[in-house]
Amino acid sequence: MTFADHLTTFHGLPVLTYPGLDAEDLPAADSVAWRLDCYAADMVAFDELWESFTERVPSASVRALVIGPWWGDDGYDELRPVLERIVAAADRFPALRALFLADATGEECEISWLQLTDVTPALEAFPLLEEFGVRGGDSSGLGDEPLSLRPVRHEALRVLRFESGGLPSQVVRAVGACELPALERLEMWLGVRRYGGDTAVADLAPILGGGRFPALRHLALEDSEVQDEIAAAVASAPVVAQLESLSLALGTLTDTGAEALLAGQPLGHLKRLDLHHHYLSEAVTDRVRTALAAGATEVDLSDRQVPHLWRDTEWRYVAVSE
Repeated sequence: MTFADHLTTFHGLPVLTYPGLDAEDLPAADSVAWRLDCYAADMVAFDELWESFTERVPSASVRALVIGPWWGDDGYDELRPVLERIVAAADRFPALRALFLADATGEECEISWLQLTDVTPALEAFPLLEEFGVRGGDSSGLGDEPLSLRPVRHEALRVLRFESGGLPSQVVRAVGACELPALERLEMWLGVRRYGGDTAVADLAPILGGGRFPALRHLALEDSEVQDEIAAAVASAPVVAQLESLSLALGTLTDTGAEALLAGQPLGHLKRLDLHHHYLSEAVTDRVRTALAAGATEVDLSDRQVPHLWRDTEWRYVAVSE
């Protein structure tokens, strides 16, 4: 899955876009992840689409919900009113275990233009939620509110994912301050400073220190313009010992970052190391493969990039920014 695609599966369920106000012959409510998309519903207002969905689909059985484009012809609306509707109806969704906000592609809205909000109420309203995903970042100043998060304790959450061309450091620090005893997978696209991705390695310290999330088995710190610095920090990070898979993909990883990994703690216990979309030389690429070849670690070194030259300066780009 990339930003060019909509979700096709979510929480182990096929994603079905709700057909709209005249929906008929719908599948069982618990058999799919329901996607609400105002574009696909002929630009109907979200409030109307929500009312139709909650009337025609037995909400008490819905297990997974995906929010696609929620705006109409007048421009990109903020997510806050949409999230407020969902939170207000929380008692009607006792079986909800997965929620994804802002499943929009670049053709529908650039990732940095998605106008988000404080998403903490979703975690507070659904204490049994197991999977939570958010796409977007600081909205590039288009809206009144950037994406934000407050530290919370959540007993059930197993998967937390942020996809962003510029993830605010406030969100990263809030994640590190959360108490998530069941969290198994943490994935964050950190993005670039130009689009609000101002995370420094120091902001990752609570996560990298280990012990914060005792159940964590997969960590992805991706899509960063400081991927080398992150790799150097990961090379000695205590959290790595508890992981089964690690991803530093989608960013500007160069030989410097890869060599830091090679010189750091052993990675042979990992089942998978994902470094795809990188700027490694062929020689260092071979060294990484050779170093992990003796074990059972699957290494993804695909999508090798070549720096762009402009006025004798090399430019490296993350996979997703604007």
